[in-house]
Amino acid sequence: MTKLFSNPRFLAVYSAVVTLAFAIVVLTGFAESRQKQKFSEIDVERINVVEPDGTLRLVISNKAEFPGIIIKGKETPHPNRKTAGMLFFNDEGTENGGLIFGGGKDASGKVTSYGHLSFDKYEQDQVFSIDAGQGNGEEASQLRVIDEPDYPITEDLAAGARIEKLPKDQQGAAWKQLRAGKPQAETRLMLGRANDGSVALRLKDVQGRDRIVIKVQPDGAPSLQFLDEQGRVTSQLPAAPSHGS
Repeated sequence: MTKLFSNPRFLAVYSAVVTLAFAIVVLTGFAESRQKQKFSEIDVERINVVEPDGTLRLVISNKAEFPGIIIKGKETPHPNRKTAGMLFFNDEGTENGGLIFGGGKDASGKVTSYGHLSFDKYEQDQVFSIDAGQGNGEEASQLRVIDEPDYPITEDLAAGARIEKLPKDQQGAAWKQLRAGKPQAETRLMLGRANDGSVALRLKDVQGRDRIVIKVQPDGAPSLQFLDEQGRVTSQLPAAPSHGS
Protein backbone atom coordinates (compact mmCIF):
# COMPACT_ATOMS: atom_id res chain seq x y z
CA MET A 1 0.00 0.00 0.00
CA THR A 2 2.88 2.39 0.78
CA LYS A 3 4.37 1.72 -2.64
CA LEU A 4 0.99 2.55 -4.25
CA PHE A 5 0.78 5.98 -2.55
CA SER A 6 4.36 6.78 -3.53
CA ASN A 7 3.93 5.66 -7.16
CA PRO A 8 4.34 8.69 -9.49
CA ARG A 9 1.52 7.52 -11.78
CA PHE A 10 -0.88 7.19 -8.83
CA LEU A 11 0.06 10.62 -7.57
CA ALA A 12 -0.53 12.13 -10.98
CA VAL A 13 -3.95 10.50 -11.30
CA TYR A 14 -4.85 11.43 -7.72
CA SER A 15 -3.85 15.05 -8.34
CA ALA A 16 -5.90 15.21 -11.49
CA VAL A 17 -8.98 13.79 -9.75
CA VAL A 18 -8.69 16.23 -6.83
CA THR A 19 -8.23 19.18 -9.21
CA LEU A 20 -11.27 18.11 -11.26
CA ALA A 21 -13.39 17.68 -8.14
CA PHE A 22 -12.34 21.13 -6.88
CA ALA A 23 -13.21 22.71 -10.23
CA ILE A 24 -16.64 21.07 -10.22
CA VAL A 25 -17.36 22.36 -6.72
CA VAL A 26 -16.25 25.89 -7.58
CA LEU A 27 -18.16 26.05 -10.86
CA THR A 28 -21.27 24.54 -9.32
CA GLY A 29 -21.17 27.03 -6.47
CA PHE A 30 -20.68 29.89 -8.93
CA ALA A 31 -23.64 28.72 -11.01
CA GLU A 32 -25.82 28.54 -7.92
CA SER A 33 -24.78 32.04 -6.85
CA ARG A 34 -25.96 33.39 -10.22
CA GLN A 35 -29.44 32.01 -9.73
CA LYS A 36 -32.22 34.42 -8.77
CA GLN A 37 -33.13 34.09 -5.11
CA LYS A 38 -36.65 34.47 -3.75
CA PHE A 39 -37.54 35.54 -0.21
CA SER A 40 -40.94 35.80 1.40
CA GLU A 41 -39.63 38.39 3.88
CA ILE A 42 -36.27 39.90 4.71
CA ASP A 43 -35.09 42.30 7.44
CA VAL A 44 -32.21 44.54 6.41
CA GLU A 45 -30.72 47.82 7.62
CA ARG A 46 -29.24 48.94 4.31
CA ILE A 47 -29.14 47.79 0.67
CA ASN A 48 -26.54 49.04 -1.82
CA VAL A 49 -27.31 48.51 -5.52
CA VAL A 50 -24.08 48.57 -7.54
CA GLU A 51 -22.92 48.10 -11.13
CA PRO A 52 -20.66 45.14 -12.04
CA ASP A 53 -17.63 47.43 -11.56
CA GLY A 54 -18.81 48.40 -8.06
CA THR A 55 -20.19 51.85 -8.93
CA LEU A 56 -22.94 52.75 -6.46
CA ARG A 57 -26.33 53.42 -8.10
CA LEU A 58 -28.92 53.19 -5.31
CA VAL A 59 -29.01 53.04 -1.51
CA ILE A 60 -32.04 52.00 0.54
CA SER A 61 -31.33 52.54 4.21
CA ASN A 62 -32.65 53.00 7.69
CA LYS A 63 -31.83 56.14 9.68
CA ALA A 64 -28.79 54.70 11.47
CA GLU A 65 -27.01 53.54 8.29
CA PHE A 66 -28.06 56.36 5.95
CA PRO A 67 -25.06 57.64 3.97
CA GLY A 68 -23.58 61.12 3.91
CA ILE A 69 -22.83 63.07 0.74
CA ILE A 70 -21.32 60.79 -1.93
CA ILE A 71 -19.64 62.36 -4.96
CA LYS A 72 -17.90 60.08 -7.47
CA GLY A 73 -17.80 57.33 -4.87
CA LYS A 74 -16.24 59.47 -2.13
CA GLU A 75 -18.36 60.01 0.98
CA THR A 76 -18.28 62.99 3.33
CA PRO A 77 -20.57 63.56 6.35
CA HIS A 78 -23.85 65.36 5.74
CA PRO A 79 -24.34 68.32 8.11
CA ASN A 80 -27.97 67.63 9.04
CA ARG A 81 -29.47 64.67 7.17
CA LYS A 82 -30.70 62.21 9.81
CA THR A 83 -33.42 60.18 8.14
CA ALA A 84 -34.43 56.94 6.44
CA GLY A 85 -35.12 56.57 2.74
CA MET A 86 -33.32 56.01 -0.54
CA LEU A 87 -30.72 57.87 -2.59
CA PHE A 88 -30.21 57.71 -6.35
CA PHE A 89 -26.73 57.94 -7.96
CA ASN A 90 -25.67 58.76 -11.52
CA ASP A 91 -23.31 56.75 -13.75
CA GLU A 92 -20.32 58.24 -11.90
CA GLY A 93 -21.48 57.25 -8.42
CA THR A 94 -22.59 60.78 -7.51
CA GLU A 95 -25.84 61.48 -5.68
CA ASN A 96 -28.48 62.88 -8.03
CA GLY A 97 -31.76 62.58 -6.14
CA GLY A 98 -33.53 60.87 -3.32
CA LEU A 99 -36.61 60.04 -1.32
CA ILE A 100 -36.58 60.57 2.45
CA PHE A 101 -39.33 60.41 5.05
CA GLY A 102 -39.96 60.32 8.77
CA GLY A 103 -41.96 61.63 11.71
CA GLY A 104 -43.49 60.69 15.02
CA LYS A 105 -44.76 61.97 18.34
CA ASP A 106 -42.40 62.86 21.19
CA ALA A 107 -42.94 62.47 24.93
CA SER A 108 -44.67 65.86 25.16
CA GLY A 109 -47.14 64.92 22.42
CA LYS A 110 -45.51 67.08 19.73
CA VAL A 111 -46.18 65.61 16.28
CA THR A 112 -43.83 65.86 13.29
CA SER A 113 -44.07 64.32 9.84
CA TYR A 114 -42.12 64.91 6.63
CA GLY A 115 -41.49 63.52 3.17
CA HIS A 116 -39.18 64.73 0.41
CA LEU A 117 -38.61 63.57 -3.18
CA SER A 118 -36.00 65.36 -5.29
CA PHE A 119 -33.96 65.16 -8.49
CA ASP A 120 -30.59 66.90 -8.76
CA LYS A 121 -28.59 68.75 -11.38
CA TYR A 122 -25.22 67.24 -12.34
CA GLU A 123 -22.88 67.77 -9.36
CA GLN A 124 -25.36 70.22 -7.84
CA ASP A 125 -28.43 70.26 -5.64
CA GLN A 126 -32.08 69.63 -6.47
CA VAL A 127 -33.81 71.19 -9.50
CA PHE A 128 -37.20 69.54 -8.84
CA SER A 129 -38.66 68.61 -5.47
CA ILE A 130 -41.87 67.56 -3.76
CA ASP A 131 -42.12 68.23 -0.02
CA ALA A 132 -44.69 67.64 2.69
CA GLY A 133 -44.22 68.55 6.33
CA GLN A 134 -46.06 68.84 9.61
CA GLY A 135 -44.85 70.32 12.88
CA ASN A 136 -45.57 72.92 15.57
CA GLY A 137 -49.27 72.72 14.75
CA GLU A 138 -48.67 73.70 11.12
CA GLU A 139 -48.52 71.77 7.88
CA ALA A 140 -47.51 72.53 4.30
CA SER A 141 -46.91 70.69 1.05
CA GLN A 142 -45.14 72.05 -2.03
CA LEU A 143 -43.83 71.25 -5.49
CA ARG A 144 -40.84 73.31 -6.61
CA VAL A 145 -38.84 73.89 -9.80
CA ILE A 146 -35.43 75.37 -9.00
CA ASP A 147 -32.56 76.95 -10.94
CA GLU A 148 -29.20 75.73 -9.61
CA PRO A 149 -25.84 77.43 -10.36
CA ASP A 150 -23.39 75.86 -12.83
CA TYR A 151 -20.42 75.44 -10.48
CA PRO A 152 -20.02 72.05 -8.72
CA ILE A 153 -21.44 71.69 -5.24
CA THR A 154 -18.04 70.48 -4.04
CA GLU A 155 -16.96 74.14 -3.98
CA ASP A 156 -19.63 74.93 -1.39
CA LEU A 157 -18.76 71.81 0.60
CA ALA A 158 -15.10 72.79 0.76
CA ALA A 159 -15.95 76.37 1.70
CA GLY A 160 -18.39 75.15 4.34
CA ALA A 161 -15.72 72.95 5.90
CA ARG A 162 -13.41 75.99 6.17
CA ILE A 163 -16.16 78.18 7.64
CA GLU A 164 -17.02 75.55 10.28
CA LYS A 165 -13.48 75.88 11.61
CA LEU A 166 -13.93 79.60 12.28
CA PRO A 167 -15.13 80.94 15.65
CA LYS A 168 -18.91 80.80 15.97
CA ASP A 169 -19.27 84.57 15.97
CA GLN A 170 -17.50 84.80 12.59
CA GLN A 171 -19.35 82.04 10.75
CA GLY A 172 -22.48 84.04 9.92
CA ALA A 173 -20.53 86.81 8.20
CA ALA A 174 -18.39 84.26 6.35
CA TRP A 175 -21.46 82.47 4.99
CA LYS A 176 -22.98 85.79 3.93
CA GLN A 177 -19.78 86.78 2.12
CA LEU A 178 -19.59 83.41 0.38
CA ARG A 179 -23.17 83.59 -0.89
CA ALA A 180 -22.74 87.19 -2.05
CA GLY A 181 -19.78 86.24 -4.21
CA LYS A 182 -21.40 83.58 -6.40
CA PRO A 183 -24.75 82.61 -7.95
CA GLN A 184 -27.24 80.86 -5.69
CA ALA A 185 -30.17 78.52 -6.21
CA GLU A 186 -33.47 80.28 -6.98
CA THR A 187 -36.97 78.81 -6.96
CA ARG A 188 -38.70 79.54 -10.29
CA LEU A 189 -42.04 77.82 -9.72
CA MET A 190 -43.84 76.83 -6.53
CA LEU A 191 -47.19 75.10 -6.22
CA GLY A 192 -48.56 74.13 -2.85
CA ARG A 193 -50.42 74.58 0.38
CA ALA A 194 -49.09 77.10 2.90
CA ASN A 195 -49.25 76.90 6.69
CA ASP A 196 -52.22 79.29 6.73
CA GLY A 197 -54.33 76.87 4.67
CA SER A 198 -54.15 78.84 1.41
CA VAL A 199 -53.04 77.24 -1.87
CA ALA A 200 -51.08 79.07 -4.56
CA LEU A 201 -49.15 78.82 -7.80
CA ARG A 202 -46.20 81.22 -7.81
CA LEU A 203 -44.22 81.94 -10.99
CA LYS A 204 -40.92 83.69 -10.29
CA ASP A 205 -38.17 85.45 -12.24
CA VAL A 206 -34.49 84.40 -12.32
CA GLN A 207 -33.89 86.26 -9.03
CA GLY A 208 -36.60 84.18 -7.34
CA ARG A 209 -39.08 87.08 -7.05
CA ASP A 210 -42.83 86.48 -7.40
CA ARG A 211 -44.11 87.84 -10.74
CA ILE A 212 -47.43 85.98 -11.14
CA VAL A 213 -49.39 84.57 -8.20
CA ILE A 214 -52.60 82.57 -8.50
CA LYS A 215 -54.03 82.02 -5.04
CA VAL A 216 -57.06 80.71 -3.18
CA GLN A 217 -57.44 81.85 0.43
CA PRO A 218 -58.65 79.53 3.23
CA ASP A 219 -62.12 81.14 2.96
CA GLY A 220 -62.25 80.24 -0.76
CA ALA A 221 -61.56 83.73 -2.15
CA PRO A 222 -59.50 83.46 -5.38
CA SER A 223 -57.07 86.03 -6.81
CA LEU A 224 -54.66 86.55 -9.69
CA GLN A 225 -51.81 89.03 -9.21
CA PHE A 226 -49.07 90.42 -11.46
CA LEU A 227 -46.08 91.93 -9.65
CA ASP A 228 -43.09 94.07 -10.63
CA GLU A 229 -39.43 93.60 -9.65
CA GLN A 230 -39.99 95.35 -6.30
CA GLY A 231 -42.88 93.02 -5.39
CA ARG A 232 -45.58 95.64 -6.01
CA VAL A 233 -48.87 94.42 -7.47
CA THR A 234 -49.29 96.06 -10.91
CA SER A 235 -52.65 94.45 -11.69
CA GLN A 236 -55.01 92.08 -9.95
CA LEU A 237 -58.15 90.04 -10.49
CA PRO A 238 -60.55 90.61 -8.92
CA ALA A 239 -59.51 94.25 -8.82
CA ALA A 240 -58.44 95.57 -5.41
CA PRO A 241 -61.05 97.89 -3.86
CA SER A 242 -60.26 101.57 -4.12
CA HIS A 243 -59.43 103.52 -0.96
CA GLY A 244 -62.61 105.58 -1.32
CA SER A 245 -64.99 102.62 -1.43
